[in-house]
Amino acid sequence: MKDTGKAYGAASILHGWLYDRLIVVKWRDIVNFPMDFPNAITVHQLIFRIHLLVLAVSVALSTYAQTAKRTTKSIEQFRTEIEQIAQEAQGRVGVAATLLETGESVGVHENEQYPMQSVYKLPIGMAVLHQVDQGKLALTQLVHVSQSDYISERQHSPIRDKFPQGADITLAELLRYAVSESDGSASDVLLRVVGGPDVVMNYLQTLGVTGVMVLNTEREIGSDNAVQYRNWAKPDQLVALLKAVQAGKGLSITSHAWLLHLLIDTQTGLQRLKGLLPAGTPVAHKTGTSWTIDGVTAATNDVGILKLPNGRHIAIAVLVSDAKADAKTREAVIARIAKVAWDYWH
Repeated sequence: MKDTGKAYGAASILHGWLYDRLIVVKWRDIVNFPMDFPNAITVHQLIFRIHLLVLAVSVALSTYAQTAKRTTKSIEQFRTEIEQIAQEAQGRVGVAATLLETGESVGVHENEQYPMQSVYKLPIGMAVLHQVDQGKLALTQLVHVSQSDYISERQHSPIRDKFPQGADITLAELLRYAVSESDGSASDVLLRVVGGPDVVMNYLQTLGVTGVMVLNTEREIGSDNAVQYRNWAKPDQLVALLKAVQAGKGLSITSHAWLLHLLIDTQTGLQRLKGLLPAGTPVAHKTGTSWTIDGVTAATNDVGILKLPNGRHIAIAVLVSDAKADAKTREAVIARIAKVAWDYWH
């Protein structure tokens, strides 16, 4: 990409080389061209066509050189803009984004570890759906949820609030609560039903995702602020997980469709990845949020797949950790980074 001048030079040399030979062809064919042959084209037609070919090659090479230079400059500006936006969070910000159809990527601190909080409900949900595909579980089966399954009052749990005495809930509904509504109690029940954290980790390994750690329940995370840091992820590995989601890797067609529906129907973090995108933009995403303790918020996250108007998809993970900025600013950081990615690949 940095050899722009060489591309221009190649175009010029090619044009000159062919043009010199056109002169030879022109004079030779004026003397020898079989003008009485019924299907023959004229010498001038031949020269005109070759001129067009030369022009097309020259333009193609020049356009490639210009595009290469522009793309290199833009990707650098893209990364710089992300870094500048991230500073406003007053904490650690990790970003990974990939245009799935081409593989073009950008990252900022994408190999560092960040607490996921409820983002980890995505791999839990995927592991459950995998067992549904295997016939070990069924979306229609009823699962008993008792009061002992509920997380603390400080934590988010719509089913605890709706069914304070417990209830029998279908697996499909538990998935909706856990993924779309980020219900911590539903997530813990699903983690129990699927067989525990080890089962989820083994499933992630089958997908080739190694930098996502699901080790504890929501109740355990809520009982000790330090535990959330054990359940971490690297932004680039979350993007790898999102690639698997988009491709339907490790899931049947039916389970893949159900998972995307749950992610698109997410009710939390609407001012994060979706915040500045055009209204109606399909975004399949999962959020994660911690408490703010002594003015510092351990996790404000959103990871997801953005669908562009041209049909292509951006997989993006933005994780904001140990930030001193207020909630509105942290969410705006995520929204602005998503918008920068949208503008770059749109």
